[in-house]
Amino acid sequence: MKYFDDLQTIIQINSYTKNKAGVDRVGIVFDKWLEEIGFRSYIHEREHIGNHRHYKSKTINNAKKLLLLGHLDTVFPPNKFEHYSEDSDWIYGPGACDMKGGNIVLLEALRQLYENNNEIANIDVLLVSDEETGSDDSKYLTSKLAQEYDYCFVYEAAGKEMEVVTGRKGVGTFFIDISGKAAHAGNHYIDGCDANLEASYKIQELVKLTDLSLGTTLNVGKIEGGIGANTISPHAHLTFELRYKSVGEKDRVLKKIDEIVQTSFVDGTKSVLSGGIQRDVMQTSPASLKLINSLEKISGMDIKYEERGGVSDANIVSSCGVVTLDGFGPFGDGDHTVHERALKSSFKNRIELSKTLFEYFVRNLDF
Repeated sequence: MKYFDDLQTIIQINSYTKNKAGVDRVGIVFDKWLEEIGFRSYIHEREHIGNHRHYKSKTINNAKKLLLLGHLDTVFPPNKFEHYSEDSDWIYGPGACDMKGGNIVLLEALRQLYENNNEIANIDVLLVSDEETGSDDSKYLTSKLAQEYDYCFVYEAAGKEMEVVTGRKGVGTFFIDISGKAAHAGNHYIDGCDANLEASYKIQELVKLTDLSLGTTLNVGKIEGGIGANTISPHAHLTFELRYKSVGEKDRVLKKIDEIVQTSFVDGTKSVLSGGIQRDVMQTSPASLKLINSLEKISGMDIKYEERGGVSDANIVSSCGVVTLDGFGPFGDGDHTVHERALKSSFKNRIELSKTLFEYFVRNLDF
């Protein structure tokens, strides 16, 4: 199938997030493919990461608009994991399911729509270049552009039972810098203020904020501090991550984090918090469930759905109030490892679903 040839083409281009040249090469390929079916390319240039790319179809004013969202980057640096291979059932390679495979699904569905003499209108595509490192740059562009749309389909991988995704946890990464006072651990022990000891108290309080029954986790993933065994530690640094399933939990935990940072368990120490929320929570909503119901009627397919602990750019668009569904890509597994693969048969399923939904949308300009 031609779209597997296209997938091979882009998998064989290394698009590690920090490999700007490689990410841009993949983007240029998509420029050509999408311009061939009537889209206009708008390039948002960046100096140190790949350019973000917004592709626009014809606009019919005062009608609903649909955004198709993906990312160009993958996780492995050059010369680490770059090969494409396949067998009778699977395609293997970086991005096979996350998410070059998903980008090929949206491309092929749009191609088939175009080749069936359908004029594509009010369906646009956004491919960003830094999703795998947290979308720290693109999230501002995505949030701004999201205001133009009523619906968003995100082409991350489908679930094992071909589920789409209605909810994803919010995620934030934070840092605490603790200042103490150095002193000789033998001669002047009582003159020091132990930043490492302060860090140990803070870690215990931070992890208490985890509430698995509510889907809230707080993980202190990295601890740094001190000079040596004979010196009271003058500094310590904590790196931790928060994941949550509701805005209420986010508010609760952020308030508690501030209290922990402002409390000195060891006299004389001071602490500073930095970092923040990277992607806010995507919550299953009545609007998203209503949309799934409509899509089932339109397609004649049973569309299963699920929530996931991992995040994607769906979190960003959903947080802007756009009715968002994720997981429209193929099914795959092993993502972020050298065993990444995508199930061949799932491409046909996903392309057919997307094409059917696009056909309905361009005729009705709504779901």
